Amino acid sequence: MAVETDTLRNKTVLITGASRGIGAEAARAFVKAGAQVGIAARSADSLAELAAETGALALPCDVADYASVAEAVARLEGALGPLDVLINNAGVIDPIAPLTDADPDDWGRLIDINIKGVFNGMRAALPGMIARGGGTIITVGSGAAYNPLEGWSAYCTSKAGALMLGRVADVEARGRGVRVLSLSPGTVATDMQHRIRDSGVNAVSRLDWSAHVPPDWPAQALVWMCTADADDWIGREVSLRDELIRKRLGLTG
Repeated sequence: MAVETDTLRNKTVLITGASRGIGAEAARAFVKAGAQVGIAARSADSLAELAAETGALALPCDVADYASVAEAVARLEGALGPLDVLINNAGVIDPIAPLTDADPDDWGRLIDINIKGVFNGMRAALPGMIARGGGTIITVGSGAAYNPLEGWSAYCTSKAGALMLGRVADVEARGRGVRVLSLSPGTVATDMQHRIRDSGVNAVSRLDWSAHVPPDWPAQALVWMCTADADDWIGREVSLRDELIRKRLGLTG
């Protein structure tokens, strides 16, 4: 089916982790849908390139630092108006290592990005959304939230934690007009998959590249999840492994 995106026209959207992969494709998809888009990531150079391509507003930002996230939201709203949609996409996979070998500092840094980064985004966005009586927050999740995988103690833990953060946010904010959802995109052909493949750890690293979906698929799903057609999934996680979801969005191949 064709996804109706007219309701996104002139809406203000902030996407974290937008310098590459799913985040960059999401920026392109939301701009195409007519939204006003802010793109946040640590890589200022990559953001500048994407901003030049799409017209999105570049917001260099470290999601692990709440002050940095709050400043990015303030800059976005000062330039484009009140925040309507937050896409919590920023995330890392390293360290890939057994628990006995994982570097504690690297493990903690992943938690800072993958869990605290999600909290920081929600904390910066929710007060304004609640005050205005509306908004959408979507976190890019993973099947790793449900499945323990060798070498992925930090990543699996972080994705499970981020999923629960979304569920708590839904409990607290749904009654005040805020839609909170999660997207599990499956395995996606991005730089992260190259890192996973090169690690040689667990079965995911041995998947054929053809098994991974293109990053524009989750980008299209994120746009759809901001529309009323996805309201049945509020408070829940949409999985792109679900063939019915793929058919609903016209994603084939």
